[in-house]
Formats: sequence, C-alpha cells, structure tokens
Amino acid sequence: MRLSIIRKPIRINPDPKRVIARFFFNGNDRAKEVIQRVMSISEEVAFGIVSPLLQEYSKRHRNITRALNRNCTRLMPLFAELNIDFDTITVYRKLLIGSYFTHEYSIESAAFFNPSIVEDPDQSELHEGQKRVIISFRAVGEGHISSITFRRALIDQNNKITVLPAGSYIDEAEIVRNAVYNKKLFFEKATVTQINIDVLKELEGKLDHHFEYSNLRRIIMDSQKLHESDINKLEYDKVLWLADSYYEIVFSLDTDISDRVIFPISEYERKGIEDARFVHYHDEDGSSMYYATYTAYDGALIMPKLLQTSDFINFKIMPLYGAGAQNKNLALFPRKINGKFAMISRIDGCNNYIMYSDKINIWEKPILLQQPKFAWEFIQIGNCGSPIETEHGWVVITHGVGPMRRYVLGASLMKLSDPAVEIGRLKEPLLIPNSDEREGYVPNVLYSCGSLVHNGKLIIPYGVSDSSTAFAEVDLTELLEKLIADGSD
Repeated sequence: MRLSIIRKPIRINPDPKRVIARFFFNGNDRAKEVIQRVMSISEEVAFGIVSPLLQEYSKRHRNITRALNRNCTRLMPLFAELNIDFDTITVYRKLLIGSYFTHEYSIESAAFFNPSIVEDPDQSELHEGQKRVIISFRAVGEGHISSITFRRALIDQNNKITVLPAGSYIDEAEIVRNAVYNKKLFFEKATVTQINIDVLKELEGKLDHHFEYSNLRRIIMDSQKLHESDINKLEYDKVLWLADSYYEIVFSLDTDISDRVIFPISEYERKGIEDARFVHYHDEDGSSMYYATYTAYDGALIMPKLLQTSDFINFKIMPLYGAGAQNKNLALFPRKINGKFAMISRIDGCNNYIMYSDKINIWEKPILLQQPKFAWEFIQIGNCGSPIETEHGWVVITHGVGPMRRYVLGASLMKLSDPAVEIGRLKEPLLIPNSDEREGYVPNVLYSCGSLVHNGKLIIPYGVSDSSTAFAEVDLTELLEKLIADGSD
C-alpha cells in the first residue's frame, strides 16, 4: 500500500517589510563622538531633524518613540563619562540621539521555515469541525540570525487551511529578569560552556545555594574591578551571559500574535533561536501548558532551551540541563509517561534517543531509540516535532538526511506505554522535495518542527528549502496501517 499525500494549495512566504527597530552600537569611542555632535546642535535644529523622522517611522513601528528612548537610555554610562547630565537633556534631543543608535532589522528577509503547529488557546465561536491553530516559524534575517515568529490560522471542516493576514507592526517583548537560580545547576551548566574554572570557583564561593540575578551581577561587577585585563573581565561577563539565558518576556495585550517576535536576547543566543518545537502539554491534574524546546546558538556553542507559555503573551525561558540536553532536536512528549516527563533528543547529531525525567528542565541517561536504517536517512535521523498520541501508539514524524544532503520526512510508531519500543517505521519517505520545492535558501530540504491531527488527518506544516512554508496532509488511519505493516515485515 502506497500512502496518499495531499499537498495543500497554500504557501506562506517571508515578508521583508516586517521590520523591528534594534539597538545599533559601534563601540564606545564612536558612540561618544556621535553624542557630542548631537549635543552641539541647537534645540531648533534637533527638533527639525527628529520631527520628520518620527512621522516617517511611526508608520512602520507600533511605538517608535519608545524604541528611540530605550536606545538612548542604554547610553547613560557614556553620558556620565562625557560629564553630560542625562536628566537635563530635552525629550526631542533624547529621541534624536536614540535614532542614531537604532536600525531597522527585517526579521524574515532571508528565510522563513521550520514550522510547528498547535491548537490556539482560544477555540471560541467556531463551527463544528473547525479548529483555530497557532503556527510558529523560524524567521531568518541579515547575518543569518534566527527568531521565532507566529501566524494564526483556521482549519475548517474539510481541512482547508486559511492563514490569517499578518499585522502591520512587529513588537518585541519587555524583558523581565526575576529568576531565582539554583547554584548547583547553574554552575554545572557554566562548566559545559567552558568558562574559566577559577572564575567559576570564585563566584560559586560567594553565592548562596539560591541567588537572584541582581546579586550575581553585583558580585561580578565587584570582581571585575580587581582585574585590569580585558580577557579576565570577559570570563566574568560570560557568567552574566549565562544568567541572561533565564528570563521572562511579556508582550503587550494589544498585539496580534503575528505582531510578536521572540528575538535573541541573551549573549548565548545572539546568533539565533532555532527550530522551536511547540507542544500543547497536558498534566496529570488536568491543567495544560504550551512548551517549546529550541536551540540557542552564539556562533560556536549550542544551548538547548525550554520556553513556556499559557497564552502566547507571557513566556518563561530557561536552559535545559543534563547529559541528554545536548545538541539539537529535543522534542517533549505531550504528557507524562508512567509518571515521568519524556523527551526525544539527538545528542550525537546522528541518532534518536529517548529519556525520562522527574523535572522538566533536567535530562539525564538518554537511551538509544533509533539509528539510520534506510538509504534516505543514512547520514542522520531526527524528530520533526513532539510525538502524537494515537490509540495504536505514538506517531513520530522524523527527518532523514541522505545522498546530496537531501532532507526528507519519514514516520515511526512507538509503543504507547513504552515509547522506547519501535512498532514500525516507514521504509520509504513520507514526503520528499518535489520539483517546486527543491530551490531555496538551502536546496533540497523539507523539514518540520511539529504536526497536528484534525478530522482524522495528520496535518504537517513543513519548511520548503528553508525559504517558505507549505502544508501536507495524510490520512491518519492509513498512516497507522502502513506503519504497523512495515513494522511486521
């Protein structure tokens, strides 16, 4: 039996007009020169420059004055060094200074791919058979910096997908740093990041078993004053960068979900937030939460992280710990199994592993689950999102990499009570790039970060050669029959 795959007549393309206003900084010396030049002009001239700027860019940003003020405020230490009283600077001059340290960044200009799909928390006012969903994407802009963006869509009774138009403005979240750190876990993670061991021992000895961000920052600042070498000071900065990996972000309530972008915040993710795998997690007490595992990348180091939200407005972010929280491709099961959290990972870059934990952020003792078996996955096998529960077992959509580094999608079926047991695996790919999908930012790549079942069909959003996003549909019953049949051969 050959599976029938239906490609949906819909494609979501990147929009280079979707821009955010980012802080731009070229070093202390050049920044001081710019500040002095702006301070040298009259108030009248300053107003004459900034007024048309505000009129022009207010059409492109939700609150451009807030962005300019924020970026000006970030320069306060330089004003102090220049003996300029920040509080005496007029509103319009502050806005003008902020504009010289602001640039527009097009978050989707390079690529828009690797989608994940979950049901929307709001399922009100729908007809029978309809489902409102949220789709997340990996958006890539200048410098190959990845962020997480969203779209809302509606799936009707016939599984027709309508993606709602994106909003006109993009909004970054407010950052909240109120985490309380566990010293043991924090310094275990710091050791993995290869920070100078002497620096770690020094700071560890000065901190309580649980500490706050403000305490760590104060101790680091005091310690840096004792060193003249920039290299030594940098090691202390790295510890603060790690602390910055724990944070909360809050979006304005008046933003549409398509307006919200989760852009790299901490230094350890400055080169990108990659491949978020969202899952609607259901706890044993009947409550639910949305989680997403993603890869933070600083240009050299990979750090798996966990994102948590109940409403897609407030998000908590933290690193993941343990021998199983390595490399990429972590995907959380949508519920506990035998009383434990469960996760699939690819710690060695080649094979799928499974692991269990009492704590959602600590993952140890990964167990080998799958190795490349067929020619189309000889280079590596990995998951394409969280497992999907069915009465016959856990369906895991996989990706396989074969000749010419072609990425294709496959599928496996795992035992419901013990997902370490593979019941069946498709011998042939479920989906391969066709002639219309081979060209793009990275040719010959199909990839997904999460699927969803609706009206008896498995709906798979997938990235098309890292350039756009398409959708495919397969009958779930037929897929299960094929997986069981292939497993019995």
